[in-house]
Order: sequence, then structure tokens, then C-alpha cells
Amino acid sequence: MTYVFDTSPLAALSRNFYRDRFPTLWSLFDDMIADGQITSTREVFREIEERDDGLLTWAKQNRGLFVTPDAEEAAFVTNIFSNAHFLSLIEQKKILTGGKNADPFVLARAAIIGGTIVTLEKYKNNSANIPNIAQHFNI
Repeated sequence: MTYVFDTSPLAALSRNFYRDRFPTLWSLFDDMIADGQITSTREVFREIEERDDGLLTWAKQNRGLFVTPDAEEAAFVTNIFSNAHFLSLIEQKKILTGGKNADPFVLARAAIIGGTIVTLEKYKNNSANIPNIAQHFNI
């Protein structure tokens, strides 16, 4: 199984599970990255770049984790944006967060590789967040 990480769980890991206090957790996490069981997307890295903390340092050390979207993933992002409901809410979110929005790329990566999305977002009726869009596309 491959897990596609959104920014939120990486931030939570970094903030709540210090490497020196939870060495086994981080060792296992690092092993899963090395084995290709954990992946993410370049857009998540771009969101992390806005941070000035240990997560950014870690992300720079694990740059290979953050894959550049390929043509199939780009086509899937286009498919997400073809839904007017998802487009309007994603664009609003993008404007509010200063232009960075990894969500459609996380969804696309998971859809194309058959991965499981790891996010802290929760399903909300009539929303355009990761769980809602994932449900819509059966990811």
C-alpha cells in the first residue's frame, strides 16, 4: 500500500512527535519513505516552504518524497477542476491561502497510483475538501 501525504499530517507529525522523543516512529516512517510506501507531491513541498520550522528542514532533507506531477496527474487535476462546485471552492481556498493549494495534486497522485490519502481534513457536506473530492472520484 502506498500512502499519499497531504501537508496537514506531516505538520502534525513534526509538531507533536519530536524525532528525539519518538525515534522508533520516525525510524519506521523513514523506512516507509525509503521503501516507496509514503509519497507526496511537489505542491505539498511548496506549502511547507512557507513554514519556518523543523518541518521545512525535514522536507528539504527528504526532497525525493515530493514528486513532480506527471501528465496523468495533471489530467486528473483538470478533471477535478471540470466540476464547477470543486473549482469554485478550491479557487476560493487558493485565494485565501495566498495561491498555494496542494489538495488537487494530492488527490491526483493518489488516484493515479492507487494510493491512500493521508490528511487531517474531515468530510463535510457540500464541501470541496479532500475527503469530499476523494469520495466523488472513488479514491
